[in-house]
Amino acid sequence: MTKTMLALCAAPLALFPLAVHAGEEAEHGNTILVVGQHVSAISIEPRGLSVSLGEEQFAGINAQNVEDLMKYAPDFFVRKRFAGDSNGVPGFRGTHSTQSARTLVMVDGFTVSNFLGNSFAFAPKWGVVGPGEVAQFDIVYGPYSARYAGNSMGGLVSITTRSPKQTEAFATVQGLAQGYDQFGTHETYRGYSAEAGFGFRQEDGPWSVRVSGRHFRNDGQPQMFYGLSASRSTEPATEVTGAVIDPRQGQAFAPGSPAKPIFAAQSPAAITQDQAKLRVGYDGASGVTGELLLAYWHNLDSQTAPDCYLRDAAGNRVCEGAVSLAGKTYQASGAKWSRSVRDELLAGLKLAAPLSDAVTLGGTVSTYQILRSDSFTSSGYATGAANGPGTLARQGPTYWWTGDLSLDADLGIATLASGASANIYRTDATNHALTHWRTDVDRAFSTRTFGTTRTLAGWAELRVPFEPVTLTFGTRFEDWRAYDGGLSRIGTGALAGEQVTGRYDSRHATGLQPKAALEWTIDPQTTLQLSLARATRFPTVGELFQGSLDGDGSFNEDSFDPGLKPERSSDANLLLAHDFGRVKLTGSAFWQRVSNTIFAFTGFNRNGVTTSSFKNIDVTRQYGFELIAEAHDVAVAGLDIDANLAWIDSITVRNAAAPAAEGVQFPRIPRWRVNANLRYRVAEPVMISLGMRYASRPNTDLLGEQRGDTYGYTSELFALDARINWHATERLRFSAGADNITNDRAWVYHPYPQRSFLIEAGWSL
Repeated sequence: MTKTMLALCAAPLALFPLAVHAGEEAEHGNTILVVGQHVSAISIEPRGLSVSLGEEQFAGINAQNVEDLMKYAPDFFVRKRFAGDSNGVPGFRGTHSTQSARTLVMVDGFTVSNFLGNSFAFAPKWGVVGPGEVAQFDIVYGPYSARYAGNSMGGLVSITTRSPKQTEAFATVQGLAQGYDQFGTHETYRGYSAEAGFGFRQEDGPWSVRVSGRHFRNDGQPQMFYGLSASRSTEPATEVTGAVIDPRQGQAFAPGSPAKPIFAAQSPAAITQDQAKLRVGYDGASGVTGELLLAYWHNLDSQTAPDCYLRDAAGNRVCEGAVSLAGKTYQASGAKWSRSVRDELLAGLKLAAPLSDAVTLGGTVSTYQILRSDSFTSSGYATGAANGPGTLARQGPTYWWTGDLSLDADLGIATLASGASANIYRTDATNHALTHWRTDVDRAFSTRTFGTTRTLAGWAELRVPFEPVTLTFGTRFEDWRAYDGGLSRIGTGALAGEQVTGRYDSRHATGLQPKAALEWTIDPQTTLQLSLARATRFPTVGELFQGSLDGDGSFNEDSFDPGLKPERSSDANLLLAHDFGRVKLTGSAFWQRVSNTIFAFTGFNRNGVTTSSFKNIDVTRQYGFELIAEAHDVAVAGLDIDANLAWIDSITVRNAAAPAAEGVQFPRIPRWRVNANLRYRVAEPVMISLGMRYASRPNTDLLGEQRGDTYGYTSELFALDARINWHATERLRFSAGADNITNDRAWVYHPYPQRSFLIEAGWSL
């Protein structure tokens, strides 16, 4: 409650200096955040609430990874658990933090959303972009434009990287550190990164080239903690000490039961990432433009140092087996070793050409190829240390292709845009048993899942101005098909030892998605906008066909559902924005109702392993309100403030499968969110910034029975951040910063970072 009151009080305090100077004329040509009506170029069609972030905002952010650059955006978050986390799912308003398939993310117009599944494991491919090469982030809330697929049900994020204006270069180096203290783990984790790029543009020609790369290395804090299980085994038990009991934890896993003694932490994630990118641009005098993008990303996640808390009478570490603690016998298990390697490639081509003075034709085609994805895991702690038996999860062929064709025409009294698009997502995942977990030399087939989805779409949008009102009408039709889905396993009985394959019937569905918007320019400083939309989000190949494994290596038959229905939403957004001069205030009200919401029900199977089962919820509903303030030179010259406040009511309306969930706040959706960033230029070469991120405590489960502030829950979040930039010369910059200064311990089931530090040096030519 104390943090809640502090955060909610901080929002109006941040707005107070804005009101004092609301009547003064602005000295800047642009506002800080571009909301509703855009004065800087935006890369995607703005409908409803829309925000554009650029260099002014980036200067006040400690950006360890590219997704950090959005951390203070209104009513928005990214589920980032540590620097280098590849499971960073973005969330808009009332979107659950694992509903990854409800957000469309693009880099320079090319799709990097991973619609192979819908969970934390299918986050957008942020790793193909380094923070030093970003020119702009554009964020649009909701599915209000017919140009974009129904996966924009939550919203859209577009990343625009820098296009060379001349011969130029940059280099940035970072050092990272986080002191971490939780349960029996007391460590300092460190990391670093180095990023550089070179750009060239012809002085009297149409061509430009940019080459960039980044090397990133960091140790993230443990993400899992293992509890002792009660045992009636007759095997000899080792007398141990050192287990940690957190009395707040019991409800997270078995409501009504006592907390399990915690005996170990998962190994820190030793992350190594390498990125290389080539961007070639063409800007001809005839108006023809083009762009080629190639991006390669390598990711290594090595977890070979589980932190075991137990000690025997001689002080030796105990990590598994039968143990005796305070007169009771337990079984210690789960602290495994693992190593995951991924190599991925993004390739895209974009062309646009004027057919006349009023008509432009454009096309985009791209592919994202997962060239390699191997996850090696030991069967236990001792086998991990001794390179004993384990498993291999291997993907391939796994990829997606997307293509878009658009025609934009100025009709004089109106503008018409239309187009067609297509995508295909393919996955193939095989599990193997290994004799030695570090190598696949003696691998033996265990199970396989595979499947494909494809979507064809056509759309049109007409924008008609009737001063001072502009009307926009659009529609999108999508035709979806899921096919070639199935699973293979080792047979039993008469088929013992043979690979048996079962296939699922093909699925087909369509979605008509009308859109409408009214924008009224009440006066030059005031805009009112009403946006309406319907959207359809079709099931992903993972939700349909990719089953998870039980603890004994067999399929969990309930972890996927080939019969899932598409999600269908009805959406509305009312926005009022007024520009006072130095200050711009925006109020937004939104509403969304979704039928057949696809949700992963999480629980434990008979082996105590966490599993997720995708099912449809009949109806969910959310509505809420947002207040956003942006200002330059408030109170004193050089002081800029962004502040935003959001209230959200998101509930399950009807769920025949679990009626007890009806009327309950949807899991992981906080009632309140507050983000703010203050930047003050102390002197011309020095700028300091302060940031705040707050989210009230949500429910952890669908029934609203689990609310807590420890491992296994989604907790309240309150973080204060600070940063200082010093431009030693026009080309050389030094920065230092700290995130979560108060060392708040927050959880999204897994732990968020504790107090973290960053130092940075940047050079540009």
